Amino acid sequence: QVQLVESGGGLVQAGGSLRLSCAASGGLFSINTIGWYRQGSGNQRDLVASVTILGGTNYDDSVKGRFTISRDYAKNRVYLQMNSLKPEDTGGYYCNEVPAASNYWGQGTQVTVSS
Repeated sequence: QVQLVESGGGLVQAGGSLRLSCAASGGLFSINTIGWYRQGSGNQRDLVASVTILGGTNYDDSVKGRFTISRDYAKNRVYLQMNSLKPEDTGGYYCNEVPAASNYWGQGTQVTVSS
């Protein structure tokens, strides 16, 4: 059973950067495609970036060119480098399989971008 724990969020000014980390106990090899999801003011969690087991990446248009997702098998971690942050990037960030598995949701990490 894989458990995913997110960290790295915080408060940052617009234009700043953050690096989120997702630690996977149980290893990443059991997950084909893993992604980062963002939850804004509502309950919906939207996929913003994903990476396949072979390293292929995909991004939502809202973050393309600003965010970079990567996975480190040696450390069992998935990262999200976020640059040029905007206030609309504010929200809870969660890592999960793509499509999301209900039993993989963790506590998430909060990102707040001030204008």
